Amino acid sequence: MEESQETGFRIDNYSEIYTLQQRRTWYSDAASAYIQVRPRYPQQIIDGVVKLARLSGDSSVLELGSGPGIATVALAKLGLSMVCLEPSLATCEIAQQNCLEYPKVKVVNTTFEEWELEAGKFDAVVAATSFHWMSAGVRHSKTAIALKPQGYLILLWNTPPQPSYEVHQQLVPVYQTLAPELAKYESIPSYLKNLNKFGQDAVDSGYFKNLVSDHLLCELIYSVDDYLALLSTLSPYIALEKSKRDSLFSALGKTLVQNYGTKIETSYLSAFHIVQKTE
Repeated sequence: MEESQETGFRIDNYSEIYTLQQRRTWYSDAASAYIQVRPRYPQQIIDGVVKLARLSGDSSVLELGSGPGIATVALAKLGLSMVCLEPSLATCEIAQQNCLEYPKVKVVNTTFEEWELEAGKFDAVVAATSFHWMSAGVRHSKTAIALKPQGYLILLWNTPPQPSYEVHQQLVPVYQTLAPELAKYESIPSYLKNLNKFGQDAVDSGYFKNLVSDHLLCELIYSVDDYLALLSTLSPYIALEKSKRDSLFSALGKTLVQNYGTKIETSYLSAFHIVQKTE
């Protein structure tokens, strides 16, 4: 759940930007599009964290901000026992539907801040592109308390898929006219630097140690309609007034079709950071 208003796509501390009430409903209108067009986590990334955290069918996992269940399902297939917290009711209901075939998965409509803490219960806590939505005052401390001794915090990340810089440059005039605050292009090195601070922050908190990270550059082809639907799930676009967003999407769609046809190639960074509880 991270992309910054200042740059259009950075992953920043959204808990410092939006209130708890806003976070409860932020993705509600975009929930259906979210599950359809947001990228999945590559199996190599999932396998990496499962191996490092020594997860098995006997493991218990707490997921923070499960969204519609994209990472949830990938982990549930391993037979894990999971408690998944999702503040948006609409998004929570989609996650519950997606997890019906996994009886060891429970999806709860609540925020991490309001969740009644179960101390020392979980082998791992997972946050899939969501840790930046957790309040800074509790994200490390409450996670550590929920974990068993030597348990693991796993941060999964997918950055928003974006077209090449050359394609983006064709869209800049549209952005400058209709939403100049979203015109900046975020490079992969910039994304990686931005993400890495979350892993380092966990170590710097004093609650965690032994940081391990990895990343993959992935590619996806979208139809123009699906690419615009993807944009509709990103926070800087959700924050736009509806008429402004509609005008922007209409102009972006026309420009893309005129210059590139009905398909658009995109790339995104998929990454993880994993740390171990210090106690």
